Amino acid sequence: MTAANLGARVTGWGFVVFTIGSVCWSIVGLSTGQTNLVATNAFLTLVNFAGIWRWLGRQRVYEQGGETAKQASRRSAVPNLFTATGIAGMAVVDSEGQPVGKAVEALVECASGSVAYVVVASGGVGGIAEELRAVSRDAVSFGCDRLRLAFDQAHLCALAPLAAGDWPGDPDEAHGAKA
Repeated sequence: MTAANLGARVTGWGFVVFTIGSVCWSIVGLSTGQTNLVATNAFLTLVNFAGIWRWLGRQRVYEQGGETAKQASRRSAVPNLFTATGIAGMAVVDSEGQPVGKAVEALVECASGSVAYVVVASGGVGGIAEELRAVSRDAVSFGCDRLRLAFDQAHLCALAPLAAGDWPGDPDEAHGAKA
């Protein structure tokens, strides 16, 4: 529940489950005289309480605030908004509207605050054998629930895959600006 990255609520409830487990193990340790088990699980209980506070308290408030703003923007005359954290995992479609993968991350230029490029994951199953490609901001249209590329899937596949952990530091090295 905590590793699946399914949002603050699910992660927070994962820490609740961990807390129940550490309390139960502390009880076992107390009833059997195992002071190391008690000490270890007392510490884990404190860590789990911090996780509950973070994910069911603070982080949940952040996510709710972003979701509220996103929904309010869709009902008003202002441009539609989405949270920057919402880019990761967003569906990516090609110029014909066909699914081609998902957004992994968007890299933002510090000086201007504008998106330089988006990393798109395609292929594979469950992250195994997927390939990551840097797609220039010029080739991406942002929607509320998906990103649209300015080219088709064949063009995306023709872009050089990124080496693991070696993403471009120069936005000009991102691909796909010309469709």
